[in-house]
Amino acid sequence: MSIQTYATSHLVAQALDYRSMRQDMISSNIANADTPFYRPRDISFGETLAVKQAELYKDTSTTLDLAQTNSFHMPLYNERDISKATTFFRDGHMARNDGNSVDLDVETTEMSKNSIMFNALVNADKKISMIYKNVVDSSSKVS
Repeated sequence: MSIQTYATSHLVAQALDYRSMRQDMISSNIANADTPFYRPRDISFGETLAVKQAELYKDTSTTLDLAQTNSFHMPLYNERDISKATTFFRDGHMARNDGNSVDLDVETTEMSKNSIMFNALVNADKKISMIYKNVVDSSSKVS
């Protein structure tokens, strides 16, 4: 397995983990639909995966690294460098009289979209592994 393939598999595995966490969070929102003053939460991981993808597939010929000439110099701080997904409150929906702002239509729609993306990632990972399995099988027959 090449380094690129390993990196891609690792990225797909992280995306699956994030999709699973998002499914749990949406389920929690639905479960708290009758809890007074509950605000629905969501998780943002698209930017995190984009940063990780850029790290994995970066073109070093176009980047200029900062030289740290003294051990007492502070390291470069990259505010876009996100090591984990961030959670946020999904606002914008009218709260009911009890202060709860969970909209079941929005939650079920988000859950469906998340399930479709999860299944697409699983299928893509299966196809990638099938391609490499076929290459290995074919190369053993040539000898």
